[in-house]
Amino acid sequence: RDMWLKYLPAERVIGCDAKDNFWEMGDTGPCGPCSEIHFDRIGNRDASALVNADHPDVIEIWNIVFIQYNRDEKGLQTLPQQHIDTGMGLERLASILQDKTSNYDIDVFQPIFDKIAEHSQVGPYSGLVLDDDVTLKDTAYRAIADHARTLSFAIADGAVPNNEGRGYVLRRVLRRATRYGQQILKAPPGFFQTLIPVVVETFGEAFPELVKNQDTIMEIVKEEEEAFSSMLERGIKYFNELESELKEQGGKKVGGDKAFFLYDTMGFPLDLTELMAEEAGLVVDVDGFSEEMEAQKKRSRDARSAAKSGGAPQLELIAEQTAWLADSGVLATDDSFKHELDAEIPATVQAVFGPNGFLTDGIKAESGDFVGIVLDKSSYYAEAGGQEADIGKIVFLSDDGEVVGSFVVTDVKAYGGFILHKGAVEEGSVGVGSTVKCQVDYERRRLVAPNHSMTHVLNAALRSVLGDGVEQRGSLCNDEKLRFDFSHKKAMSAKQLRATEELCQKSIADKEEVTSEVLPLAEAQEIDGVQCVFGEVYPDPVRVVKVGSDTSVEFCGGTHVANTDEAQAFVIVEETAVAKGIRRISAVTRDIAVKAIAEGSKFEAMVAEAEQLSADSPDLDKQAGGMRKELDGGFVSAALKSELRARIEAIQKKAIEAKKAALAGRVDRCLNDVKTMLETAVAENKRAIVLNVDIGADSKASQKVMNAAKKVAPNVALMGLSEEEQGSGGKLMAFALIPDSLVDEGFKADEWVRSTLEACGGRGGGKPGSAQGQAKECDDVDAVIAAAKEFAESKVGAAAL
Repeated sequence: RDMWLKYLPAERVIGCDAKDNFWEMGDTGPCGPCSEIHFDRIGNRDASALVNADHPDVIEIWNIVFIQYNRDEKGLQTLPQQHIDTGMGLERLASILQDKTSNYDIDVFQPIFDKIAEHSQVGPYSGLVLDDDVTLKDTAYRAIADHARTLSFAIADGAVPNNEGRGYVLRRVLRRATRYGQQILKAPPGFFQTLIPVVVETFGEAFPELVKNQDTIMEIVKEEEEAFSSMLERGIKYFNELESELKEQGGKKVGGDKAFFLYDTMGFPLDLTELMAEEAGLVVDVDGFSEEMEAQKKRSRDARSAAKSGGAPQLELIAEQTAWLADSGVLATDDSFKHELDAEIPATVQAVFGPNGFLTDGIKAESGDFVGIVLDKSSYYAEAGGQEADIGKIVFLSDDGEVVGSFVVTDVKAYGGFILHKGAVEEGSVGVGSTVKCQVDYERRRLVAPNHSMTHVLNAALRSVLGDGVEQRGSLCNDEKLRFDFSHKKAMSAKQLRATEELCQKSIADKEEVTSEVLPLAEAQEIDGVQCVFGEVYPDPVRVVKVGSDTSVEFCGGTHVANTDEAQAFVIVEETAVAKGIRRISAVTRDIAVKAIAEGSKFEAMVAEAEQLSADSPDLDKQAGGMRKELDGGFVSAALKSELRARIEAIQKKAIEAKKAALAGRVDRCLNDVKTMLETAVAENKRAIVLNVDIGADSKASQKVMNAAKKVAPNVALMGLSEEEQGSGGKLMAFALIPDSLVDEGFKADEWVRSTLEACGGRGGGKPGSAQGQAKECDDVDAVIAAAKEFAESKVGAAAL
């Protein structure tokens, strides 16, 4: 206040309470008091009473927030590090300069409104607000236009709609816009994606990244809109039925379970359900929804926690705890030893943190207790940058240096510079002031390091193969594998996977040196070709890791090998999608990679051997099918697996074509034999005939046999039986044809087929004049033939058969 009074008259500096001048991001998190600049559109009057009164003519255009507190479930806590957050409303300033009464009346919104009007069935935008906008039409226009801009800019910057964090914010935004358009404006499904080119044209000159990424934005929005549109109609129907039911019962509240059903099953975010409820004069039981959501999250958390820690307590240091440590004189942990190998670092316990808080007043953690230990220095690597934390032991030392106990470290996390070693006391006891020694499991570290270094090489290889548009979206490195998420719109081809894999293998073969140095952030950012993760905040100074002379340069605080040769081998075992426009590669190094290469060689030899077999080799198609199934479950290179699948498919195709050709020859020979037998039956005045024909399980061939029977013996009832493979005991096909004259006498084809196949557990059906059926297995064809003849004899007599 005193500072403003240096420049403004006292009547222009207005004191406000926390309701209006205390900024918070939510129920919890960083927050603090703020100072705002408001503008009166009318001017030349005392508008102080209209400040913060939601008056359209007196608007806030600038805000300065003093971020000095953190709010948690216990209230406000002073932040150890405080700062100022400031910014202005660009569109509000534009509305003032353009003399418009609303942000939505400025020039940049008009082209988008015009495009929306092309789809709207309820008329163009008319600028009505609040209670005047009875139908919510203009509210829908404003929301849709704003959301189209939000999505375009966010996706251009690399964000993608999904179910987590900022991705879920975008998904909620798109679904709100889609619902507004289809329900309020009666726009057709797919309308929203047509707005993107208008946004790009309007803002593309000032923001060229929109033009560059227009195809990507369109593709992602199209997929998201289509996915939700399929659920939107059902969700609206469900809500409307719920609304009618509530109003009939005199109710006003949408139950939390109902809102959660809309969220969990129909894909309706809670804020969308709340908006629809408000429009209908209803409210949502948010607490009930939160209970349902928390119950689901708890089930998920419990399952994950149990899997990771064997059911041990989850220990986390939030702002309150890190502030307590700082206030208690505990210095940040010196973890400068974390990049060294085989270092047993002596240290002093600064704090012990348990499920109920810090252990003070000389209280110690005893054998079996699961706690977190903060040391003055540590050689442990805390989980960061996608690399899993070190594990190992911390041994307790007596005054003369003897080991008097131990602590098993199962996880390590950093909180505001304090390294928390989580685990269980194995033997002895530990408290503040205890002298200890760090014993990292360096054998495991030696398996993690090559995976992290090769993640950097993989990143560079992907940019080389797919182009500079590739950006890292996440990673995981542990002692078993490396996983790398990156931006790319479609699945990589086998050729691209092979090229990427070979570049990584070449780096290993070239025995490239891996080096690191710590530089001021500004200097490091000027390094040619340096890579950093989108959205990541890096320290200043920052550690720069370099592979080879120009293979890779990245900001990274992780542990690495000294030379790529230590990775021994590299194999990409999987490439898959994790979200719209985000792909994931899983790969392995060292012994696991060597094993994958060996197994791949085994499969290659197997396929090569099968390729040498002639097409008419017995059961070649089944052999190829077995190879394909075995390969699908094999741990081999993803590129090799794709290539071998194609080769196996070629073998299968060759075998099937050979089978078809052989069957065609068999069918031709069979038809000649059938015609002869039918002619004999006619000459002998037979009224029915049962034939064992050799046409496999080919239904088209059976039709040829029946057509021949119609021509050669139109008055003879025919039963045909054919094994898929003669003498195999496998599949058996049956088909029957009966002339109308015999049908009139009660001889029906469908009954004949069913009675015949009962002998081998088969089934059939059809019409009185023609029918067909099959049995999955038949090891006694003679018994089936006998059953067919017995049924026919009961209809036409033995002499006519």
